[in-house]
Parts: sequence; structure tokens; C-alpha cells
Amino acid sequence: MNEDKIDLKEWKFLISGGAIVVKEIPNPAPDWVNERSWKEILCIQAVERFANFAEDFVKNTEEFKLIFDSSEPHKEKLPGDWSQLNSFQNLLVLRCIRPDKVTNAMQDFVADKIGQRFIEPQTSDLGVAFKDSSPVSPLIFVLSQGTDPAADLYKFTEEMKFTKKFSAISLGQGQGPIAEKMMKEGMERGKWVFFQNCHLAPSWMPSLERLIEQIESDKVHKDFRLWLTSMPSAKFPVPILQNGCKMTMEPPRGIKANLLKSYTNMSDEFLSVCTKKTEFRFLLFSLCLFHGVTLERRKFGALGFNIPYEFTDGDLKICISQLQMFLDEYSDAPFKVLSYTAGHINYGGRVTDDWDRRCLMNILTDFYHEKVLKDEHNFDKSGIYHQLDPEVKLASYIKYMKDLPINDTPEIFGLHENANITFAQSETFQLLDGIVLIQPKTSTGGGASRETMIENISKSILSKIPSPFPLKKVMEQYPVMYEESMNTVLVQEVIRYNKLIQTIINSLKDLLKAIKGLVVMSQQLEEMSISLYNNTVPKVWADKAYPSLKPLAAWVDDLVERVKFIQSWIEDGIPIVFWFSGFFFPQAFLTGTLQNYARRTKISIDVISFDFRVIKTPYTEVTEKPEGGCYIRGLYIEGARWSYGAQELAESRPKELYTEVPVILLMPEANRKNPETGVYDCPLYKTLTRAGTLSTTGHSTNFVVSIELPTSMPQYHWIKRGVAMLCALNY
Repeated sequence: MNEDKIDLKEWKFLISGGAIVVKEIPNPAPDWVNERSWKEILCIQAVERFANFAEDFVKNTEEFKLIFDSSEPHKEKLPGDWSQLNSFQNLLVLRCIRPDKVTNAMQDFVADKIGQRFIEPQTSDLGVAFKDSSPVSPLIFVLSQGTDPAADLYKFTEEMKFTKKFSAISLGQGQGPIAEKMMKEGMERGKWVFFQNCHLAPSWMPSLERLIEQIESDKVHKDFRLWLTSMPSAKFPVPILQNGCKMTMEPPRGIKANLLKSYTNMSDEFLSVCTKKTEFRFLLFSLCLFHGVTLERRKFGALGFNIPYEFTDGDLKICISQLQMFLDEYSDAPFKVLSYTAGHINYGGRVTDDWDRRCLMNILTDFYHEKVLKDEHNFDKSGIYHQLDPEVKLASYIKYMKDLPINDTPEIFGLHENANITFAQSETFQLLDGIVLIQPKTSTGGGASRETMIENISKSILSKIPSPFPLKKVMEQYPVMYEESMNTVLVQEVIRYNKLIQTIINSLKDLLKAIKGLVVMSQQLEEMSISLYNNTVPKVWADKAYPSLKPLAAWVDDLVERVKFIQSWIEDGIPIVFWFSGFFFPQAFLTGTLQNYARRTKISIDVISFDFRVIKTPYTEVTEKPEGGCYIRGLYIEGARWSYGAQELAESRPKELYTEVPVILLMPEANRKNPETGVYDCPLYKTLTRAGTLSTTGHSTNFVVSIELPTSMPQYHWIKRGVAMLCALNY
């Protein structure tokens, strides 16, 4: 960028997308160009070099589809004049069409421009780091989940013959004075001092900073070294980080690495320690594979688990001990006991979300089951992961594991092939969001254009945002009535939307005044301007808004649509079909529907629940309200799709990550018995992350309700697929 090889506007579009649509053009191929991609294509026209991109895309749709369908789209040549774009500009096109491959393309770009070594993982050679250190600069291990560098450091101390001159302490409450004494002794005698888990002693960190500052290079022993480990923490002193030598270690990635890690510390004697040797070996391998699957499912985000739990080697070790103990005690393998101790206690003890517990227990049934006690048993359809002959030695297990593929297929997790695309896309956007966060907060060069851009975005949003609703008039038109709870729901929605709209309008007006110098640019307005520039929703708005993962431009459009929905309700009366995603607080609407039924039928609301029916008729053709219930629309499904022909859940099509769900009829029913077969109990969430804070009901605050969807497949198939319905997507 300093050499003018990268245009600032192109760079901004790559890392944060576009905020303003220059010219509206209809999507030429909605069957493969999704809503997010088309919005990006329309927004990229604001970048000078891509002014005609959308028009050319419409003319060359077939050529662009070939790139979309390619397994390596980042290596394909663009059609027409676009083939003359440089390698950086190609990244912008890729962001629009196939965001899941942007990370791969960025790797190629970095390797081509500054060298291959910048994209290759560095080996954790402590000797190299040690050479760069000195008695006054500490060596800092930045911990990541699932890693512990202590073993590597102890091994290194043996190599350097410092075992007898090595002191270690794990920091925590009351350990500060002991650590201080240890450090002073190390400085005098030339010892190595190792402080573990600095993030657990935030109150002692200022003292550590002072101690390091006071080290005098001419007085300290030349052999003294200070080793520190810490998780990323805001309380860790910045001066120590700046002066220290920083290292990080990655945990093993993939089922292969996890299996090898589990078996490396075993011996042939251990494999034969149980009285039921055959069952023990089968179930031990099965358990270690389950451990690898649960750890690696986390990389798929919410498709894997709603919350990425910190399962550890300790969980596996206690399960192995219990497996040996229970096999010795019982005449037959006690699967019920084993499943309960592993699924509800050892692993399940970490699980706080009820839907994650359901998923974990379903996965466990594939590994703790009678069927795994056969040497020809396959854990996946392709037969890559299978049981070995129980008579083989440990070396055969290790050899088999070393021959396993490095990259896991979604099949072993019970997920659809599309899960890899979901994973790659989230990796891309996490990377780009990370780059946005480390951008300088003050602009260097082009400062005027930055302020102009923020001013234009502010004016554009102000022109779109409607005025607040006339609350008094709405309350007169829709008064509180015993027979109609929907009036109360509407008034509550109007109050919430009014607060949000007022906040947006007032803050934007203040920001425009601050840009002109008429009022002081406060900290809040400064943060808001940065958010607008980066195409993210300002915190001051998000705090007053509903949960949403959309970027700023899509968020504003969505808000306008939501307000239109409420406005049409006010003007035209209670809708025939409710846009469920348009509610600020959808749970209130569900309660209102149940209340109406309870009051009309004189039945206690406690015994009433919903029956669900998916309607064939498109919502635009539904002309009458249902008797007693309500129609809802606007929901999406992830991990599966709705088959309009078979009228049931079906497997997703390739590259189709989310699909719309037809109109659903919610019909209240008293003392309803839930069907045991033929349906999938599908959770409905507000956003794609699915995780929220845990409420007193045991559900996440992101969770809305569970909806029964017809299926001819067994329920556990869709549970392992991670299938869920969503009120809104992230575009």
C-alpha cells in the first residue's frame, strides 16, 4: 500500500465489503448466486476499477458459473477484460463469488509477493527462540486452546542441562510472593524461572511488570531466563509483550493427530491390562475416535456444537479408567453405564446447552454400542475409520493411524459435504474481521476521503431510515384487549423499534455535526465513525437492537423491511401471514398466540402447546387466517432443505448452505402428545451463531422454539447433521 501497489478503496472492500449499492440490477441467476453474493457484486461497483462489473456479470453469467462450480476457483481465469485484473483485484471478485476460497487465494498472494515461508507453519524450536532472548527479555508462550508447552520446555531444559537450575510455579491466588522470591533467586544464581498461567493472576501482573523493568543487564546473571505462559488477556502487561520473545503453539488438528496423541503414550502392556482384553481394545479405540470427533466438530462452528466446549485429554483419561474398571466389574460390557458416565458426566459435565447435550449423546451411541465389538466394523460409510484385529500390537495401531488422511471428511462427523464450505467461509470472514480490528484507527493519507466516505454513508442511512411510529395513535388504534393479545404484541414491538430508530437518527445527526466541527467528537461518536467506515453495526445501535450478524449495509436494509412489516400491520390490521423474522422479540408473539387460544377456549395456557404443519401454498397466495392458530414465514434452514415434492426434510444440494422454509401453521392444542417417529424436533434460533447466554430455562437466549418437521429419516441423522432453523442469516 505504501508503494501504491494496492488501492485503498480496493483494500477496504476486501476486508469489510461494500456499504453502498451504486445501481440496483436484478439478480440474473438466483439459482446459484445467493443474496449475499449479489449484494457484494452490486456494492463492488463503488470501487473505481469495478464500476461496470455487475453489468458484465449479467452478460457473462455462464462463464462466471464455471468459476463458481470449480473446485479451485481462485486459480481460474476471469472472463473478458476482467482477466487483466492483478492478483490482488482477483481477491475482490473471489470475495463476491466464492468467499470460502478467499483464504486459499490470500495464501497464494502472500507466497507470490513476499515468500512461501510466510504461509508455512513454523516449527516450535525453542532453541531458535532461546538464541533471540536475553536475561532482560522474557520468553512468552501465548497459549491456545488444547495446548501446553510445559512438556516441551522441560525437554529443552534437559537438552541444555538446566534441569537442576530450573524453577517452575503455576500462578494463581496467593502465589505472587513465592513467584517474586523465586525470580529474585533466579536472577542472582542464573536459574531459569517458569511462571505458568499468568492470565490467572491478573492482580499480580503490575508487580511482574515492575520486577522485569527493574532487571539491570549489567548486574543480573547472564544465564538467567524468565519463561511465561498466558492465554490472550487484556490484563497482561503490554510492555512485557513488547520487550519479550513471543511464541505460540497450535493444538493437534484433525482426527488423525488426535488419535496419534491418544495412543502415543500407551504401551502393549496397557492394551492387555483389562480382563476382557478384546472388548477393552475395541472400546478403547472407539472412545479415542469419539474424543477426536467431538474435538474436531468444533471447527464447523454452530453446525458442530452451539458452544465450542473445552474437552480435554483429562476427559478422555478418566473415561479410559472407567472403561477398564467397568469391564472388569461386569460380566458383559455395560453400555448404559459407560454412555451415562461419558456422555452426561465426563464430557457432558462441560455441556451447558440442552441441544448440544442431545447432539453429544447421539454421537456417543455410534461409539459406545454393541455393534463396535467386531473387527470388521466401520465407523463411516467409506470405511476409512474402522476397528482393527484385537490381537494386533500397539505398533499396528500407530501404523494404521499414520496412514489416515490428514484432512477429515465431514462424513465421519455425520455432517453434509457442505459443512466444509461453511467452515471455510467462516474462516475467511474471521480472518477478514481480524484484519479489520488491527487496522489503524487514524487514517494515514486520504484522511479527507475517509471523512467524506463516513459522511456519505451517514447521509445514505439517514435517507433510508423512516421516522419513529406515532405511539399514541397506535395505542388508540390497538388498545389492550382481553380477546386480542396481538394488540399488546404490536405496541411492544412499536416501542422497541422507536427506541432503536430514535437512537440511530440522533447519533447520525450528532456524527455529521462532529465531522463539520460543530460539536465535539466524543469517544462514542469516534467509535461509531470507525464502525461505519468498516461496514459494521455501531455498538450504540446494536445495544438497542435485536440480535443480528449482518454487515451494516444489509442490517440497514433489513431494519427498513422490518419497519415496513410493522407499518403494514398498523395500516392494514393483523396480518394473515406473520413475517416471523421481523419481530424484535418473537417469543412474545408465540405467547400471544397461545394466550388468544387459551382465552377463547377457557383452557389453562400451561397445558397448551403448538402443533406444526408445513403449508404447500406460497405465502402470497394465502388469503384467510387459520381458525385458532397463525401462519408464519421468513425462516431459513441450515444443514438440510425442505423438499417441496416429498413435503419433508431432505439432504442439502451441493453448495446450498441455507434454504428458505415454506409457510408454517402454528396450531395451539391442549394436552398434546409429541409424536415419537416421523418428525425431527428442529430448534429455531435468532441468528447463525446459535449460541447466546444461558437462560433459566436451560436454553440459550438465542433459542426461540423447537418446530417439528416431517422426515422419513431417523431423527439422529439430522441431529448429527446439525440441522437447525434460523430467523435471519448473516447477509
